[in-house]
Amino acid sequence: MDQQLQVYHPIILQGGFSCSVLEARLTDAYTPSLPHCGALKGTGWFPLWNNTSDVVDHDYMPCFEEQMSLVFDPAINDYRNQPGVETRVANFGSVYGFSYKDESCPFCCNVKIRNELEALGYQDGVTLFGAPYDIRYAPPQPGQCSKVYSDYFARVKDLVQHASEKNANKPVIFIGHSFGARLILDFVNSTPLIWRKKFIKHLVLLSPTPPTGFMEVVTNLASGPTVIRFPTVPPLTLRPMWWSFASSLLSLPSTTVFGQEPLIITKYRNYSAYDYQHFLASLGFNMKGMLPFTKWVLPTNMRVEAPMVPTTYLNGVGVQTTKQVVYWDGNFDVSPENVYGNGDGVVNWISVLAFAKELKRQHYSKNIFFKFVKIPNATHGDITIQDNSLKIVMAEILEANS
Repeated sequence: MDQQLQVYHPIILQGGFSCSVLEARLTDAYTPSLPHCGALKGTGWFPLWNNTSDVVDHDYMPCFEEQMSLVFDPAINDYRNQPGVETRVANFGSVYGFSYKDESCPFCCNVKIRNELEALGYQDGVTLFGAPYDIRYAPPQPGQCSKVYSDYFARVKDLVQHASEKNANKPVIFIGHSFGARLILDFVNSTPLIWRKKFIKHLVLLSPTPPTGFMEVVTNLASGPTVIRFPTVPPLTLRPMWWSFASSLLSLPSTTVFGQEPLIITKYRNYSAYDYQHFLASLGFNMKGMLPFTKWVLPTNMRVEAPMVPTTYLNGVGVQTTKQVVYWDGNFDVSPENVYGNGDGVVNWISVLAFAKELKRQHYSKNIFFKFVKIPNATHGDITIQDNSLKIVMAEILEANS
């Protein structure tokens, strides 16, 4: 087995948005809105975002929403937890730090890829690692501040160097799915070029959520998140909490890709990618709530920055994907009528193509390897689960390992 392991490069496997486990600790500074929300004060760390059934069964939903919500502090241009709430990600460094939060999808969160890699001889903490993250925050762009992600990226950098040193100084392969793939790109682009060329062998991006944007970001803002699900709890109930997340404003459809095309249609007016401030105001964002958008989203202009290390980008195509939503009466508290186009069921194909084109252009200008793999009928969530797409994904991982 040891001889087999020597052939392979260490891998850091990154899960999608709903896969990390978040723990919380309540201090004396925490003032609960409901008495039972303070029941765990002073008891140490407890799972906050882990098992959805437990939250519902113990009538903890109002407490969950309160303790998960963030506060934007304009004085420091950054997000923070509610007063008296401390949080941390569980099992950083382990590929087992990712797990789905209910029993509806036992193979979600890259479980099948993990099983395939372990069958090849990979071992957790030896040649296989994970870098769970706090789903609520967003990586900063130049000129922005994010203490959480500054600390997180420092830990990921240490993890990469540790994984390399533990494996005869071989560079690391990153494999990321969905939001996890986006974080990989942001992390790599935060490092000096000389460092990434030494420590990173290859990036394998599986259905990344691209900075070029996609429509689900809009529908999550309007109707509540589909990426955080609880049995019997309507997504609309979670909308105020979702609005407080920095990550909720990431990957809005960009003007460069979606242009003037109406994305949200109502009887009285339409909203394109140029109209987000008006759209957010129509949703009920007040001036305080609009600050994160004007300070964080507008300055980024949804630009694409290629990682400048060998990269393979895999994405599904040919799946019905929302491209417009119709709230005819202008009531955003009801489910919209969807108008569909092409994509992977989550990310619009026009955005996938624009993202791939820009990565390819930047890589080819520096003679750096880039490969774009289209997988027919592979959905965003199931690209690592369906047998056909998983076979293609594993073939690309093995090729990256060669």
